[in-house]
Amino acid sequence: MESKAAVAALSALAQETRLTIFWLLIQQGPAGMAAGRISDALKLAPATLSFHLRELSYAGLVCARQQSRHIYYRADVTAMNKLLAYLAKNCFRESGALQGMPLEPRHIAPPAAKPVVHPKTRAA
Repeated sequence: MESKAAVAALSALAQETRLTIFWLLIQQGPAGMAAGRISDALKLAPATLSFHLRELSYAGLVCARQQSRHIYYRADVTAMNKLLAYLAKNCFRESGALQGMPLEPRHIAPPAAKPVVHPKTRAA
């Protein structure tokens, strides 16, 4: 990870709502969560949620996929692990701030995938 990418990710997470969204998506695992459910869970207006998800996406911390009429978002655990490795290598080890401590970054393991429940469709 380069410093520009690290700054973008840290900047995106340095805002309470975005940090909360990211944490919620980490908890959902690889299946992610529909935008509407995120909005409901955090009591955010759709436009507000869209703004924050866009910032997290630009920083490379969340990924989106379209499924039917819904957009599902998931945390990019690989990107977060790269950020943690970058911080461990470039910020702590070289400064000597954690001298004598092992600095192998702890990788975030996503929780097991939850089954995706699709809303029932109306019969024609």
